[in-house]
Amino acid sequence: MRKEIERYSANERVNHWFTAIAFVVLTSSGLSLFHPSMFWLTNLLGGGTWTRILHPFIGVAMFLSFLVMVRSFWGQNKFTRNDGRWLSRWRDVMNNREEGLPEVGRYNGGQKLLFWVMLLTMILLLVSGIVIWQPYFAPVFPITILRLAVLMHAFSAFVLILGIIVHIYAAMWVKGSIRAMTRGYVSSAWAKKHHAAWYRDVSGS
Repeated sequence: MRKEIERYSANERVNHWFTAIAFVVLTSSGLSLFHPSMFWLTNLLGGGTWTRILHPFIGVAMFLSFLVMVRSFWGQNKFTRNDGRWLSRWRDVMNNREEGLPEVGRYNGGQKLLFWVMLLTMILLLVSGIVIWQPYFAPVFPITILRLAVLMHAFSAFVLILGIIVHIYAAMWVKGSIRAMTRGYVSSAWAKKHHAAWYRDVSGS
């Protein structure tokens, strides 16, 4: 039996961490523009002016890098009947009782749900961000549309931030997950325990 299995290639890991770093920068700069009490975060990008200039460009870069991720993982995040069963057993998941859970593929129902939430919020952030992007596109739209776009942008960012917090917590909760995205490999025991159907596919067992 193989002791280690590749979960993420080098290209997938680089793309993931680029997206993650862009997200941190965007969250910090977005919060600095959202409320005066957090304006000090503009120092991350060289002050208020540079933050207003760079924030949307970094946003586009993050969206494009996330699209690469979507292209890689799209097929493996389609929901199956087992995913519904897995999600219905969320209490067992939270209490680390995985023995009786339905088998899952490369991603479980929770990971798939987060994937689609992230994709939806990213699209909403991109669309609303373009609408309110000064001085390029905002002057084209009436004030009513601009106000709605600002609300959509803030709400989508809030949902995305919550989703990323859940993502980080889950990665820390399931021992071995972070190692998969830093080194690329997981143990056969980890794969068999958490993603049995995926383990059979990649190991030929």
